[in-house]
Amino acid sequence: MMKLLNLFITSFKPVVEILLITSVGFYLALDGVNLLGQDARKILNNIVFYVFSPTLIGSRLADSVTSESLVKMWFMPVNVLFTFMIGSLLGWIVVVITKPPRHLRGLIVGSCAAGNLGNLPLIIVPAVCKEKGGPFGDPESCEKYGMGYVSLSMAMGSIYIWTYMYNLMRVLSSPPVEIPQSLESDYDSCKVPLISSKEEEDNNKVGRWEKVKRRLVSLSEKVNLRTIFAPSTIAAMIALVIGLITPLRKLIIGTEAPLRVLQDSVTLVGDGAIPAMTLIIGGNLLKGIKSSGMKMSSIIGVLVARYILLPMCGVLIVRGAYKLDLITSEPLYQFVLLLQYAVPPAMNLGTITQLFGTGESECSVIMLWTYSLASISLTVWPTFFMWLVA
Repeated sequence: MMKLLNLFITSFKPVVEILLITSVGFYLALDGVNLLGQDARKILNNIVFYVFSPTLIGSRLADSVTSESLVKMWFMPVNVLFTFMIGSLLGWIVVVITKPPRHLRGLIVGSCAAGNLGNLPLIIVPAVCKEKGGPFGDPESCEKYGMGYVSLSMAMGSIYIWTYMYNLMRVLSSPPVEIPQSLESDYDSCKVPLISSKEEEDNNKVGRWEKVKRRLVSLSEKVNLRTIFAPSTIAAMIALVIGLITPLRKLIIGTEAPLRVLQDSVTLVGDGAIPAMTLIIGGNLLKGIKSSGMKMSSIIGVLVARYILLPMCGVLIVRGAYKLDLITSEPLYQFVLLLQYAVPPAMNLGTITQLFGTGESECSVIMLWTYSLASISLTVWPTFFMWLVA
């Protein structure tokens, strides 16, 4: 088992990198500099959504996923779904207990449910593999297979964020449609019993079905089905097709591939996703410090849900799956599955709040607290995880 100090340095490094880039975004958003003002952040946010994120997902996934590895990693999408479902339940408990403003409910649930399954694991897993005396064997093979696990995790996380989480936040944050009291009183005053009790009972039954139908129609209008085919989702599908079809893979992927320039170009563009998203968070942080409606109780609730309760649930699920022979005994694979429960909130939440135009400053405050304390979570829990799977 690695020494605690080495593990702390390994885990703390990616968090420091994110905080440093966030401070740059904060500086660029200052009134005296104004290079990353509100309009600039909105434009950069759209570039991240339509260009950077899809290319990052596509390049990483196509390069590392094959038909053999996909069969082996069948439990990965299920595990990521568990993190979102359990996190959503914990987030709703936080909402019920802390009673935040209605427009922040979706943000709180999203912060508890959607984890950073992309850039942090991409840095943490290779760094852990390179450490001498680690529990994952040969560093070269560890990094190769670890990147495959993380790439699929990142792709599935992106799909769930832009389908399930995006629409859930949209529904929870939408203001309720209220009927003015004057109209209700006028309607009540005009009621006249012109039909028999039996006919009235039949109409009430029809009315109840009509109400259910209207609620379903209203829900379908709130759920933006087009986000199921968001750019990141489409990129993941294309990457899976390229990675799983051998002729296409040999044509595009690899140093000897005739069209490897396509992969190199996509990878080059995708590398801009992480710094761009981090700069946006830093720019939004300035607004968050100036004016934020987020209660401290809600922030504490998110921290407890993400860094205590969710990892504990992850240990029960992953170890239970291992005992039931649903996953292999490979320590690295189990470590990545467990790590998915201990990461801070996804930075894509900042992109979503930017697209909604609400909760931007509050999202920045949550990111500030969660990423500031992530060094503790990403030191204590990985240490326990490696002891558990070794």
